[in-house]
Amino acid sequence: MQNNAIYRLDTQDDLEHAVKKLARRDPRLRPIIAQAGMPQLRRRPAGLPGLAAIVVGQQLSIASASAIWSRLEIAFDPFHHDALLRSRADRLARLGLSAAKIKTLKHIAQEIADKRLDLDALADADADEAHRILTSLHGVGPWTADIYLLFCLGHGDAWPVGDLAVQEAMRIGLDLPSRPTAKEMNPLAEDWRPFRGVAAHLWWAYYKVARKRDGAPAPESRASAGSIPPTPNTRPTRLTPSSRAQPEPVSDPVPTATARRTTNARRRPQT
Repeated sequence: MQNNAIYRLDTQDDLEHAVKKLARRDPRLRPIIAQAGMPQLRRRPAGLPGLAAIVVGQQLSIASASAIWSRLEIAFDPFHHDALLRSRADRLARLGLSAAKIKTLKHIAQEIADKRLDLDALADADADEAHRILTSLHGVGPWTADIYLLFCLGHGDAWPVGDLAVQEAMRIGLDLPSRPTAKEMNPLAEDWRPFRGVAAHLWWAYYKVARKRDGAPAPESRASAGSIPPTPNTRPTRLTPSSRAQPEPVSDPVPTATARRTTNARRRPQT
C-alpha cells in the first residue's frame, strides 16, 4: 500500500512489486535478484508487544529471551501498557527482566499512556523520522528501532545502516573496495528511496547466497537482525525454510522454532 510516498510491506506481493521497481530504477540490482531470488517477507505483530519483545531480546540468547517473554505473556494477558505501569519493579524482575529493561519498558508504556507515542502510526511516518522517534526512547537503540520498523510495521523505507550483513552484501554485490560504514550507507541507498527497506530484504537474501557460495565467515555483528525473539502467540510468517539464526549478520531476519532450539548458547546483538 502506498501512502504519501510511504511504502508498506503488508504482503509478499507488496515486496515483490517493490523489488521489481527497484530493479528498473537501479540496473545493478538485477544480477543480485537473479542470484538471490525474490526475498521472502517476514512480519511480526506491531504495537507495544512487538517492540517489548525486541527490547526483551536485547543482548540475550534466543532461548533466554523466549523464556522470559513467555513468562511475561502469562503474567500480562493481554500485554497492555496500563498493566505494565501498575506492575511493581520487583515483580518484573522475578519474571527475568533486568533493571535496565524494566526502566525501558515502563518508559515506553508511560509514553503510550500519555499519548506521546503511537507505535502503529510510525508505519506512515518518514522512515528517518520514525527512527528518530524510536531511538529517542530510553533504552531503544538503532538495532531495536530498525527491527521494529522493518518487521513489525513493514516500513518499506526503513534502512538498517548498522547491519553488517547488509553492509557486507553490498560490498560483494556492488563490488565496493571495502565494506561500507554506517555513515556511508545512507548516500549509497539514497536513490532507493522510498524502498530502502525493500533493498534491505534483498541484501539479506543475497548475503545468505554469497556467504554459502564463498564460504566466507560472517563478520561479528552488533546490529544483525538475525536473533530477535519470537513474539508471543504469533509465529513469524515463514514462506521458505531459513538458515539457522545467529548473532552475526544473516540473511534470515526472523528465526524459526528450530533455530531457537539450536542457538541456546549464542548471544544477541546490542541495541
